[in-house]
Amino acid sequence: MSDTYDGLIIGAGQHGLILGTYLSRLGLKIAVLERRLQFGGGLSTIEPGPPGFYQNPHSINHFNITETPWYKDLGLSATVDYVTPQYEFAQPHLDGSSLVISRDAEETIASIAQFSKKDAETFREWNLRSEKISNAIFLAERYSEPLAEAERVALLEKSEIGRDFLQIIERQPLDLVKELFENEKVQLLMLFKLSLFGTVLYDAVSEKSPMGAAVRGFDLSAGYQVCVGGSWNLARGLMEQFIRAGGTFINKAEAARIVVDGGRATGIELTDGRSLKARQFVASCIDVPQTWNKLVGRDQLPADYLEKIDNFKQTAWGLFGVHLALKEAPRYIGSDANPALHKSLKYNVGAETMEDLFGLHQQVAEGRIPDLVSFGTGNITAFDPSQAPEGGSTAYAWYAMPYAPDGDPENIEPVKEEITRKVIDKWREYAPNLTDDNIVHAWTYTPNDYTKEITNMVEGDIFVGSFGGDQSMWNHFGYRTPISNLYMAGSPTHPGGAISGGAGYIVSRIIAEDLGLKPWWTPIDVRAAMEEAARQSPAAPTV
Repeated sequence: MSDTYDGLIIGAGQHGLILGTYLSRLGLKIAVLERRLQFGGGLSTIEPGPPGFYQNPHSINHFNITETPWYKDLGLSATVDYVTPQYEFAQPHLDGSSLVISRDAEETIASIAQFSKKDAETFREWNLRSEKISNAIFLAERYSEPLAEAERVALLEKSEIGRDFLQIIERQPLDLVKELFENEKVQLLMLFKLSLFGTVLYDAVSEKSPMGAAVRGFDLSAGYQVCVGGSWNLARGLMEQFIRAGGTFINKAEAARIVVDGGRATGIELTDGRSLKARQFVASCIDVPQTWNKLVGRDQLPADYLEKIDNFKQTAWGLFGVHLALKEAPRYIGSDANPALHKSLKYNVGAETMEDLFGLHQQVAEGRIPDLVSFGTGNITAFDPSQAPEGGSTAYAWYAMPYAPDGDPENIEPVKEEITRKVIDKWREYAPNLTDDNIVHAWTYTPNDYTKEITNMVEGDIFVGSFGGDQSMWNHFGYRTPISNLYMAGSPTHPGGAISGGAGYIVSRIIAEDLGLKPWWTPIDVRAAMEEAARQSPAAPTV
């Protein structure tokens, strides 16, 4: 094995593999290093219980993957299949009623109208507005280096769509939902939809969102999909493309130090004593604290960058995952009257009022194990039967939980079984067939487990950094660094955590251009997208 490469990439998750493949196809000699034996990071599919029942402990539903530029550029449709469910979000209620959000606007509007005709018409109006914004601006921004705030505002103000977007992002999503909708159950499902992973993110909905989180709540054209064969199947497809492009994967290669010589990153020393050299660049696809406090060293950095590192925020909560192997899928009350309820991808279960929902999140924010129980759930095998034995099913529940209850992450261990039972008991109120006889196996995965398995999920942070407005768009951590030839290319940077591939895609262009190489692909150009929006819908002159 060679010890010298053009580029070294730390972390064989989504971003590292995407970055490595784009640059390998440019003819660069690239090595991706992984601390563990397994690659994929949060793209993980395992059998923690009986054979044949596959669980996805990290990412489960992937947002609009088949429309991403990297999925298309890398030809992944040939080897990685996705299913796009018709019914994306659902909310069963104890009185037998239910709400379902379909990709079809009229179906969604009819479902909302059962609870409020006014809310249904409000959704119709905002759906039209949001899909125009999403198609013209939102997705282009997701896969482009963020513009400076002033330039972004100037470009958006040129179009009617852009001006509308600027008005929306000035609003707190939580306030907006409460103002627009009169029915509490509609409010609950809208908050569930605009949050990531179907778990309401208090910090994302209670602050202004420069990314436009509210747009996601009303957009039906772009949504979540299921990777056939499990989330790891996407990692498998990415690794195949990386190797085919000439890349080198080195596992059991834990970085001990990023070598900096004369202010320039020149290599990586591993914990086993090996040393690898980088002729052109080093890229970190892991977290902020490890990269800078451990691998680079604070003594290498200027004071303003140290302040930036120290002010970087992790997500203030984690997820307590309950993963079930079942003889048959959950059947929710109300599904006989509303068959779409049985065919939905994500369910909001347990919170019947806003007080229920935010009472739970307040307890989590206080660092306590909540006594209120509500969660996001789903049954992936409804869309991909290959993840369970014939006739069987899997299901998961994601329950918001502090990383360190009462100050110590180990405090979760003695009460894991009790919490799991509470979750199942609440779930059973909405899906009565979740009897003990139906449950073949229950497996629990806590925020403490997240960090032990994948160390860059600091403090159980599944996103590897908070989505707060002070860390998104022009405020994101940044791809270039004070160390020449050292880049950040993972979830701490725009567009943030979850499975987007965005950082790896964006940094591919940045590194290529910094090295004087012409990209073989056509990078997404957000400036061009905004100029096109201005041509299509020019803003009326101000009086």
